Amino acid sequence: MGSSKSRPLSGLRARPLLRRVTWRPLGGLLGPDTEDASQSLIALIVAILATLFAGLFLASVEETFTANLGLLLLFPAAIGLRGNVFGPFVSRLSTSMRAGTFSWSRKADGVLAQNLVSVVGTSFLASIVVGVIAKGVAEITIGRPGILSLLDFVTISVISAAIATFALTAITLLLAIVSTRYDWDLDNVTAPIVTAAGDLVTLPALLIGIIFVESLIGSIVVSVLGVVIVLLSGVAIASLGLKTAKRVASESTPVLVLAGVVSLIAGSIIEGSIDQLRNFTVYLVALPSYLSVAGALGGILSNRLSTKLHLGLVSPAAFPTEAARGDIRLTFKIAFPIFVALGLAAFIFAELFGHTTPTLAQLVLSILSGGLVATVFVSAVAYYGTILVVRFGLNPDNHGIPVVTASLDLVGSLTLIGAVWAWVL
Repeated sequence: MGSSKSRPLSGLRARPLLRRVTWRPLGGLLGPDTEDASQSLIALIVAILATLFAGLFLASVEETFTANLGLLLLFPAAIGLRGNVFGPFVSRLSTSMRAGTFSWSRKADGVLAQNLVSVVGTSFLASIVVGVIAKGVAEITIGRPGILSLLDFVTISVISAAIATFALTAITLLLAIVSTRYDWDLDNVTAPIVTAAGDLVTLPALLIGIIFVESLIGSIVVSVLGVVIVLLSGVAIASLGLKTAKRVASESTPVLVLAGVVSLIAGSIIEGSIDQLRNFTVYLVALPSYLSVAGALGGILSNRLSTKLHLGLVSPAAFPTEAARGDIRLTFKIAFPIFVALGLAAFIFAELFGHTTPTLAQLVLSILSGGLVATVFVSAVAYYGTILVVRFGLNPDNHGIPVVTASLDLVGSLTLIGAVWAWVL
């Protein structure tokens, strides 16, 4: 008795000096998932701003795309490949972090090292194959003299892969470090940021590729280097016995190529509609953001479902369980304000940088209505595509995002052009 030592408070928590203020996004419109919604909304807003600048760049070099027949066709496929390679990369890292198997070990057989080897190899291999297929699609869909040659397509695709792989690897690892430091959920933030970064990097990379195709020797050297990198990655996987890298590469490559073909078809739709989009160039400015946001929403949903399937929190049922329905509802709650924000931001950008635009109401309605239709589709693909992959015994981390992104490139192009016809033209 009379001790000067303070007694512990049994069963009670010390009251903080300052009350924590919790941000309720849009006044609580998004429901109780404040942390997930906050992370996703912030990441999507960053993605919108970044990809609008990419759209400004696209609109400013539109003549370069039209002068090089087939280059615009390659645009969605090149951008899609970056997201399709690095989105699953992040999803695998997120799953391993939450499962407690991730470490920053530099060993060749570590989780990180094996993922990096597979990412580099599949990125270059898929880019070469998509470059070859792009030539065939261009001949079928465009069918006019002046189409880029086969070597041109491969060179541009490989240059895009080289620049984007280096940049996005650095960004992905930085996101992993920051997410670990601040306890962010990688599933909520990386799909929008990686997609936006892919847009920003890939557009200039395509134009750099045009510089290389002006030299026959330069084109040959670039194409050969791309093949050498693929072979070296394969040798490393085989000689070091990297089982995880082998599985990732073998599972990812077919779906990456298939996704690339679908994205090429989307590119042919955009190339065929370029005259309509020229009437209101704001849609060229908004196009990368529109596809990026819709794809990122699907990527967030796919990542979350994939992680929960791995952890047994969601079962692969024909009808979504309550846990899965909660993620789908959150996707739609985020989609509405984010597409409205995209319409408003696109209008402001158009006014500031002198691009033609319909009325503000027409622009917002066209982007919002097209975006919501795309979100319906992408939610169904994200859910059923993910559970289908699981039922075939494959890793949903390797397939969810490519399936979503590729289908979204096609459906997103159709929904935006359809919305323009419905509200504007």
